[in-house]
Amino acid sequence: MIKRIYSWLFFIFFTLGYSQQVFEVQNFSEKYYAKVSVQDSSEVFTPGIITVYNKKTGKELVKVESEELAPNFTTEGNIKANILQLPYGEQSLLIYDDFNFDGISDLALQDGQNSCYHGPSYQIYLGTKNGFIHNKKFTRLAQEYCGMFSYNKEEKKIYTMTKSGCCWHQFSEFVIENNLPVAVKIVEEDAFKIPFYTSTIKERKNGKMLESSETVMDKKDESIMSFLSFTINKNNKQLILFNINNRTLNYAILKENDVVEFSYPIETIYQNPDFIYSASENVVSFKNKDAEYQIYDKDKEIGIMINIDGKTYNWKGNKATQQGSLKKLLEINLDNVVIK
Repeated sequence: MIKRIYSWLFFIFFTLGYSQQVFEVQNFSEKYYAKVSVQDSSEVFTPGIITVYNKKTGKELVKVESEELAPNFTTEGNIKANILQLPYGEQSLLIYDDFNFDGISDLALQDGQNSCYHGPSYQIYLGTKNGFIHNKKFTRLAQEYCGMFSYNKEEKKIYTMTKSGCCWHQFSEFVIENNLPVAVKIVEEDAFKIPFYTSTIKERKNGKMLESSETVMDKKDESIMSFLSFTINKNNKQLILFNINNRTLNYAILKENDVVEFSYPIETIYQNPDFIYSASENVVSFKNKDAEYQIYDKDKEIGIMINIDGKTYNWKGNKATQQGSLKKLLEINLDNVVIK
């Protein structure tokens, strides 16, 4: 009821309050044509109405009203259709194509700028032998991500992308089951915790979404400076102590291809004494809820002592692979290090 009242109010104010500019769109389909009424075609965003008609009967089939259309025009002054340049390129008011891969073309009509970062959003109408039917599931894919979704007719898959700032992206892959989009793969890329970059993959196998995650360290990131690194003899993994932006000390164990097996602290909190450095022994120690760690740097040996449940393990390092020294901790004041 509320939606119907809003629709009538929009129509009254739009038609009576402003002089309309009406454009016909004829070139997107052999069966249908559209009329686009806008308040001001000179503006980037303008209130408007998109209406689709049957060419033979002239019957109105679908209408979408918007407070914020973004029409694109040809050099001749006609409104463009069927333009889809993803992720941030031109996306026309009207896209007519087969989104559910059933051999019948469907409609995507722009309803505003409701997708991520004020991007274009669409209402999706699936084509049938008797016209078009609005579909909520497909419409969600054109509302809750960044712009219109992309699709591959050969693979019969739909793809979406969304993001948060510069440092978090999500890429999703859908197949069509029972005429509805179903997610089969979701990849999240998280770069908020520099220099660690985490990729999380959710993939459907045997009807269940299984999740796997991997974090990689970018040792060449300009924000970090390495104090000490060496290879551990026992497992050929790399231990690295480094600081971020000259503020905090951090520890990581890296597997092959710089995949992070363990890092500390998990969250950086300034002025928190995460590490204790004994200058006389040249040892850095820290602990978490599971274990106590002591990284030692001596003239003839290097390594890390790990105490877990009263048992001590000595992971000796390869002295030939050593780069840097714990003594460098005396040269800089870090927020989370106490020097004794």
